[in-house]
Amino acid sequence: MGFNELIGHSWLSFVMSGAVAGGLLIMGVAVLLDARARRVGNLIQLTQQHRDLWERLYTQPELARILDPAADPARTPVTAEEELFVIFLILHLSSTYYAMRAGLFQKLRKLRKDIERLFSLPIPRAVWEKVKDLQDEPFVRFVEKSFAGSNSPANYEPSGRTA
Repeated sequence: MGFNELIGHSWLSFVMSGAVAGGLLIMGVAVLLDARARRVGNLIQLTQQHRDLWERLYTQPELARILDPAADPARTPVTAEEELFVIFLILHLSSTYYAMRAGLFQKLRKLRKDIERLFSLPIPRAVWEKVKDLQDEPFVRFVEKSFAGSNSPANYEPSGRTA
């Protein structure tokens, strides 16, 4: 049986094999594009949550002391509202950390610098010290490595700008 006879008898099998291979290729591209779209959607959702959280600082003036580098939690204790806000920040940061580790969106550049600036402030640092033992060890290491060596307070803006 020659090559031409083999093709003549098996042409349907070749066409079907080609169609299956083509379908798998198209499906692979679709999965890749879907994964990219999900990563962008996750980042948009994270940005929305970030904005909603930080917006509270501007709508609740009693939270303004959180960003005050001269605040003294030893002299004027952290209020319940301030503590709750910082805990929300920590939970948001934790979610961001684990989503980045899972590859659900692109790693955020300068995240460690953002953490360093936030936790160099007295009130966020005091709340962190109070609640860090309730966090997962890998997350605690990530946060503490981010602000290791930073003992000087810095003005902090939620947009990442320093004053």
